[in-house]
Amino acid sequence: MTDTMPGGTPDRTSKLRSNVRQALDAAWVDVGYAAPNADVYPWLWLWDSCFHSLIWLRLGEEERAVQEVTVALSTIDDAGFVAHMGYQLDPQRAVELWGRAGASSITQPPMFGHTLAELHRAGVELSASLLADATRAFCYLLHGRRRVDGLVSVVHPWETGCDDSPRWDDYCPGDGFDLTVWRAHKVALIDSVERGPHGEPLDNPAFPVASAGFNALVAWNATELASITGDEKLAADAAALAEALDEQFDDQLGTWVDAGPGQSGGARTADGLLGLLTTLDADIRRRATAELVDPNAHASRFGPRGVHAGEDTYDPSIYWRGPVWPQLAYLLWVALDRSGDADVAADIRARTIDGAIASGLAEYWNGDTGQGLGAIPQSWTGLAVVLDDGSSA
Repeated sequence: MTDTMPGGTPDRTSKLRSNVRQALDAAWVDVGYAAPNADVYPWLWLWDSCFHSLIWLRLGEEERAVQEVTVALSTIDDAGFVAHMGYQLDPQRAVELWGRAGASSITQPPMFGHTLAELHRAGVELSASLLADATRAFCYLLHGRRRVDGLVSVVHPWETGCDDSPRWDDYCPGDGFDLTVWRAHKVALIDSVERGPHGEPLDNPAFPVASAGFNALVAWNATELASITGDEKLAADAAALAEALDEQFDDQLGTWVDAGPGQSGGARTADGLLGLLTTLDADIRRRATAELVDPNAHASRFGPRGVHAGEDTYDPSIYWRGPVWPQLAYLLWVALDRSGDADVAADIRARTIDGAIASGLAEYWNGDTGQGLGAIPQSWTGLAVVLDDGSSA
């Protein structure tokens, strides 16, 4: 652990850690997870809880770190499907929207692979059953969701975590993106999901998308898990997925493009650059990284913009249409730090920490001004204390 943040002071670092601990302590739910925001997001969200585990680990709370990722994986079914939301506080609240009690009926990026690997690397003991559940969850995604092009499908924009991204604009009914229409359509898309014998979501003919960002996170997290379990089959499946994903890279756009009939899947977004976590192609890496350092593209004062500034849809203050998202900034930092792009990684790290502080630990923020947006505070912005360490392991 470094004594100061980039350009910061010991007092600033101490205050950040104190504020993050206070926010997570206040959000802690006794069944074993931190609510992203007690007022706005009281339930459990899968990738949020995985990020929380990383934060707990950095705060020295190993027991909570293990407990949170364990609870996040506890919704796993016989097919290996893990729900993206858990309604432990009121199981019946899930029925109206999802048609089942206790949990949602779609998933979310499987960040538990990286989380479990980080816990293991820190010397935390993990149970065999927890690792087995995580492996089953990846088998479901890598095989039950595999398309003929080798990519993994998503069945709903909520599964990507980036639900109002301009990448889905072509799937919004009517002429162009309309927020009111899109909100209603997101609910309607639940009904068109095709499911397997255990109710696990497999496909959605009304949303036939293989998200570049989601595929990158499946491949990378599976690789992370295999690195600590020694599962050669899982590692090989993850490598094959990463190779298929690189076929989706568009050199002219400088981003990975979604597979699907909509042209909006080529919108230049931060999650579209998550292939930096998996690519072994030096030319692709160089081209994608150039977008992150360009102030006319993704680089802003307070972290990587969620949407390229040159996109017509770019708005630095609108949900998923341009603000900085701390979890994506963290992932891009890890990708660059591990690949040896130390200067770019350090810059993203410093700017994101500055943004987290300036925003008041907001859910997301305006990259040019640092203005906090969405829920404030939001638990996953505590990733600033993980960034503070400066080492992605």
